[in-house]
Amino acid sequence: MNKGLFKKKPSSFQIIIAGFGGLILLGTLVLMLPISSRSGQWTSLEEAWFTSTSAVCVTGLVVHDTATYWSAFGKTIILILIQIGGLGLVTVTAFIALVSGKRISLFQRSLLQESVSAPQVGGIVKMVRFICNVVFVIELLGAVVMMPTFCKAYGTAGIWMSVFHSVSAFCNAGFDVMGGRTGKYSSLTAFSANAGIVVPICLLIIIGGIGFMTWRDMVDNRLHFKKYRMQSKVIITTTFILILLPAVLYFLHDFAAYPLKERLSLAFFQAVTPRTAGFNTADLSSMTSTGRTVMIALMLIGGSPGSTAGGIKTTTIAVLAANTIGIIRRKKNVKMFGRRIEDSIVKTAAALLTLYLCFAIASACVISAIENLPIGTCLFETVSAIGTVGLSLGLTPSLGLISHIILILLMFFGRVGGLTLLFAAINSNGVEFSQYPIEKIHVG
Repeated sequence: MNKGLFKKKPSSFQIIIAGFGGLILLGTLVLMLPISSRSGQWTSLEEAWFTSTSAVCVTGLVVHDTATYWSAFGKTIILILIQIGGLGLVTVTAFIALVSGKRISLFQRSLLQESVSAPQVGGIVKMVRFICNVVFVIELLGAVVMMPTFCKAYGTAGIWMSVFHSVSAFCNAGFDVMGGRTGKYSSLTAFSANAGIVVPICLLIIIGGIGFMTWRDMVDNRLHFKKYRMQSKVIITTTFILILLPAVLYFLHDFAAYPLKERLSLAFFQAVTPRTAGFNTADLSSMTSTGRTVMIALMLIGGSPGSTAGGIKTTTIAVLAANTIGIIRRKKNVKMFGRRIEDSIVKTAAALLTLYLCFAIASACVISAIENLPIGTCLFETVSAIGTVGLSLGLTPSLGLISHIILILLMFFGRVGGLTLLFAAINSNGVEFSQYPIEKIHVG
């Protein structure tokens, strides 16, 4: 008897994780080659692995300044990894298959549904075409808008810089190639008050982070907000609040000493970028403890489901907030925009927040103990990693091997999704029909 016939097929969760893992491995091997570094020397396994993971997981944390360490070939590889990681390997593979005229199987459609967080399998192939076409158009427009500013400052090199930063911003990656011109790890600080860079970067981050299904709603229903699906309404509303409130705080508190124009620009940019983008136009180490704490919260929340962003997602925090309001008002069910939220969704949201918090805090404690560093600084780095943000207080390049491995695992966990990773690792026994007796326990 052929035992292979009875082997269980890998789940969609396992295939997605294996795809990301394989892409990271391939990126690591290529980045290790002498052709990938500007010096023409081999890059260590640790450094190539960290960079590849950060690019595929669209994080932006780096152990070497991207502009000064990597060659033109290495930077191109990093850009390709960012693009594939942002769109998702399954989406990119399906698009290539469609372009080449191949047929997409039912199982592949199921994978695509999981990858882009689509509500149903039907129409998923059309959705993939829509996603890829919109992505390339938006990235091209972003590059064209930034090109005059970059070319004026850096000549023909500005064309490459425009393309690189457009893709990196849309994919919420946070990688930059400014180090060779404005100082290592400087990100976009040289353009803190330049609307020609700040505005398009912010728009690219926001568009990339609201999710593919929200795009579909906006294209189909345009300004008719009432016709949007509830999830799109929640995403747009939560995104607006998470930009407005921090921007007001930063404007009134952290950047109060700056001229009005730069103050507005700095406040807006720092409110947008923590939700998994990783660029910065201000010196983060000089920000107040309140500002950095708000930034940690924003990094943990991240973007929206089915987007290029990471974090626990805007819908998760919205569900938890609605649940809290419902409990205070003694409501039986969680409601948003005239719709009832299933209890299972509330439980999943609570589990996600708990997982991310536990992993981020525990990792920060370990790194703090190993490196003998303040726990607050370490927490900023671990939340940045698990939220796939890439913002840093300058700690990451100086960390040791064990700390780098911890950050690598956090980035991977944050990109593939906490529950996706656990569902793939833990075998489910199916629906549980039996129930234990109920007994009350007091909380709070």
